[in-house]
Amino acid sequence: MMQYLWAFLIGGAICTIGQLLLSLTKLTPPRILVLFVTLGVLLGAIGVYEPLVRFAGAGATVPLTGFGYTLAKGAIEAVRSDGLIGAFTGSLKAAAGGIAAAILFGYLGALFGKPKTKY
Repeated sequence: MMQYLWAFLIGGAICTIGQLLLSLTKLTPPRILVLFVTLGVLLGAIGVYEPLVRFAGAGATVPLTGFGYTLAKGAIEAVRSDGLIGAFTGSLKAAAGGIAAAILFGYLGALFGKPKTKY
């Protein structure tokens, strides 16, 4: 039960930071998205994000910082096994499942959703 609580609290804290950035700064949502993914890559590359993932599980891997962490981890592991080419291929191999799911569910949402024009 504590794992669920920590996942909720850590994931909620990451989302709260995003909401504060939206509310208190002039950063646009796409810039915050890029900031979070980049932050996840940097923290993953220097080894800071890994302990957070072990501690909070999905609370740290589901937000955008977790996507960045997955990209960094995939690239680092692929460089170790495949050399320099792994820096280019490892990230995509590590994140392919999530990317494919996002495309599939985005397509299904567009296919079955009823868009409304905002005025």
